[in-house]
Amino acid sequence: MEVRSENNIQVRCDKIPCQLIPRTRLQVWFFRVCSSILLWTCLIQLLAVCELWHPRLLTGLTNRIPWTSRPPLRLQHSLHSPPPLPPPRNYRSNGFLKVSCNGGLNQMRAAICDMVIVARLLNLTLVVPELDKTSFWADPSDFGDIFDVSHFIDSLRDEVRIIKRLPKKFSRKYGFQAFRMSPVSWSNEKYYLEQILPLFSKHKVVHFNRTDTRLANNGIQLDLQKLRCRVNFQGLKFTPEIETLGYKLVRILQDKGPFVALHLRYEMDMLAFSGCTHGCTVEEAEELKRLRYAYPWWREKEIMSEERRQQGLCPLTPEEATLVLQALGFDKDTQIYIASGEIFGSERRLASLRAAFPHIVKKETILDPAELPQFQNHSSQMAALDFMVSVASNTFIPTYYGNMAKVVEGHRRYLGFKRSILPDRKKLVELLDLHQNGTLPWNDFALAVRQVHEKRMGQPFRRRIIPDKPKEEDYFYANPEECLCEGTKCEDLQSGSGLNSQTHPFIQHMHLKEFCKKRQLKIPPAPLCFVLFLPLTC
Repeated sequence: MEVRSENNIQVRCDKIPCQLIPRTRLQVWFFRVCSSILLWTCLIQLLAVCELWHPRLLTGLTNRIPWTSRPPLRLQHSLHSPPPLPPPRNYRSNGFLKVSCNGGLNQMRAAICDMVIVARLLNLTLVVPELDKTSFWADPSDFGDIFDVSHFIDSLRDEVRIIKRLPKKFSRKYGFQAFRMSPVSWSNEKYYLEQILPLFSKHKVVHFNRTDTRLANNGIQLDLQKLRCRVNFQGLKFTPEIETLGYKLVRILQDKGPFVALHLRYEMDMLAFSGCTHGCTVEEAEELKRLRYAYPWWREKEIMSEERRQQGLCPLTPEEATLVLQALGFDKDTQIYIASGEIFGSERRLASLRAAFPHIVKKETILDPAELPQFQNHSSQMAALDFMVSVASNTFIPTYYGNMAKVVEGHRRYLGFKRSILPDRKKLVELLDLHQNGTLPWNDFALAVRQVHEKRMGQPFRRRIIPDKPKEEDYFYANPEECLCEGTKCEDLQSGSGLNSQTHPFIQHMHLKEFCKKRQLKIPPAPLCFVLFLPLTC
């Protein structure tokens, strides 16, 4: 202790036993970092609470941000917080369903939807489906290379329990063998409940090694039909890589104006499978025949090409498609996107189409060469890009009514009955032959083509049902009418008065705009769906 005098006042002070340790620069920075993290965390939490209670609170602020400084529309959507997950459905699983899909992308897509329905009906646990790697396309892609696996599992968890892989005790490593089988095609609920469900009591794991068209189009409970739509339109979302590139394709095309997506299914596998050789050289016809014999699952070997063409069972050739497009009123300034793989005969067969329509593009010509290599040699991933462009197009025209044409048609109906011209190939072959042999003048030919397709533009209509002939009736995924209207019976579907605007991610078709005006209806701004394209509302 020491005593010192200050202004004649004695002050007694205790000595500090040890010297103060000065703060180092590292301690100062550490304090600053921790404080910043704490402040930002509080701010984010505050904004989240504000957005939860008052969703439009920040609208005025974001609207003042210049458009040029905003991220792309798709990116804006991804920046928002994901919607809360639905609560998982609590049920006792009767076993595990493992499936191996067969066919191309869109055949497998429909099959995945069907298998979710089977798992829901039988109270099963579904294993993430395996994709076909042994077909003509030999695409090594897994489910996760094309679809967002986490989104698929999470978005459907209130209906079906989906797992990425079987528990270890059911693996081959432990000597377990799943019961393999192929369900009967076009089967109804009774078949699955009475013949398939008992198999799980005995085997626990059943492996469906074929999944194409294994569920009936009609006669299925309404809630299950709507679940089919939910899986197709919401559960099956492409990977961010595919969506980003698909969105870029669409944006480039839309920046140049309206465009037609022409699904020109004049590819080697289709011609070999169908036996259609109209317009091919003798050498090309022989090459296609050899290919048909090389694949044992293509059952028909000897096919009369011209007879099949007259029945309307062949894809339109590029030359035929050119005449049909011109007859329908498309001029040389029309922007046409070729949604297909490599055309058989290459540029030689595209010559007439390019001469009539100079603004023909493909993904390979639009995108930078460095952007496509990761998708090449993966036919399903390339098909996913074509799928996105086809769904977004102003007009969709398939030259063959195969799986992609049907599934795209169904998506376009769901998105507001967008214009899809579905060629009547049997009638067109008759008209084309009459015109090309000089019997039918051009004006008469063009008028006849337009008249034939007046009611084939994607308008609303009821799905055609043919008892005992499911292969000949309308495909569920081409016209999922249960998901396009209000009520359970949809009596007004033909006139369009049963449409429920709330069920559509966006509404773009001009017919619907006129429909809204006549009935003085207000359709709210449509949310951005997974195909992410600009909504038009009335």
